Amino acid sequence: MTSKVIYTGSLRTEAEHLKSGAKIITDAPTDNHGKGEAFSPTDTVATALASCMLTVMGIKADDLKVNLKGTTAEITKTMAAEPRRISKVEIVITFPETYTPKSQKILEHTAKNCPVLESLHPNMEKIISFNYL
Repeated sequence: MTSKVIYTGSLRTEAEHLKSGAKIITDAPTDNHGKGEAFSPTDTVATALASCMLTVMGIKADDLKVNLKGTTAEITKTMAAEPRRISKVEIVITFPETYTPKSQKILEHTAKNCPVLESLHPNMEKIISFNYL
């Protein structure tokens, strides 16, 4: 088993990663009867995409001998109705420095093939951009 989630009431859940004991709280968003006091479940999906991209790029950066520390990802999630779902995720990844064109191409390809991205519905619009300082 990977994790366990408990419904704590008032449209809130607490998820625990069983191996580490780390916890995540989710709250229903304000546009869906919630308080919006924590990540919503759909926020965690969009955020997991960015985390996955940064993680696999970090693995590849080690192979390339480039420094990714300080790289950021800004995430914008758009919801649709009928059925309620994530219709679009926009991610802007900003690197703390410029790399060789070859390294940039490899890092971007790696990000665009992360396991979370490969797992999302093909009808979900995904806009990924990369900025180098």
